[in-house]
Amino acid sequence: MEIALVQGLLLALVAFICALDQVFEAFYWFRPLVVSFFAGIMLGDMQLGIACGAVAELSYLGLLTVGGTVPPDPLMAGLMTVVIAYTTGQSAEAALGLSLPFALLAQWLGIFFNTVYVSVAHKCDACAAAGDAKAFNRTVWGALILKAGAVALLAFLCSFALQAPLQAFVNTFPVWLVHGFEVAGGILPAVGLGLLLMVMLKSSNIAYLFLGFIMATFMNLPNVLPIAIAAVCLAYINFVHEKKGDDAIALATSSHSDTDGSDDDDDI
Repeated sequence: MEIALVQGLLLALVAFICALDQVFEAFYWFRPLVVSFFAGIMLGDMQLGIACGAVAELSYLGLLTVGGTVPPDPLMAGLMTVVIAYTTGQSAEAALGLSLPFALLAQWLGIFFNTVYVSVAHKCDACAAAGDAKAFNRTVWGALILKAGAVALLAFLCSFALQAPLQAFVNTFPVWLVHGFEVAGGILPAVGLGLLLMVMLKSSNIAYLFLGFIMATFMNLPNVLPIAIAAVCLAYINFVHEKKGDDAIALATSSHSDTDGSDDDDDI
């Protein structure tokens, strides 16, 4: 299927909004699950957007920015997974593998702006030293809008302007190569979860991991929704338990401070 000009502009708008959120990390709209969902709506196939978003989100779940290491861009990965699956008719797994070059391209674009924006930080320092709040706000918002606009332009070019060459390129792939992308796309979610466990897995969390594994393996559940609901319940129970412990510690500390104050008054 082909992407119309209006759809391409709507995808650019989605990329622009999500790129702004990527800087603030306020709503996490830049995650593949959200980007793919809205991309699917703009293309008129919400089910495809959800399917592609689920596969892409699992793959990029554990890819974190650590120090100077910048992972492939999750925003562009989610968007292009939907676009490739929509325009070429490939599965979500195969489209995920084919979206990696575009995620790397957006990664390089982000590195370029992060490098250039060192001068913006110096400009903001000068505005702050001069007490010019208006110039400070203009500098910050101008830099953010410029970067988000570049991401939107990249998304428009990749989704609309390059759709014909992309379709022709993918159609030249032999069956075994397409199957290889599907296998790779199926393995990437496991890699993403493995990377996430490397960061999150602690001795206190192992019980939750095995509980979820048992529920998914030995219980004949229709989908993962019951496991997700059980996880939310466990998280709430753990939150309440830790809050009670924190409140008890705070009360004990307050009582101890009051006792020390009373002793000092008696001594005086």
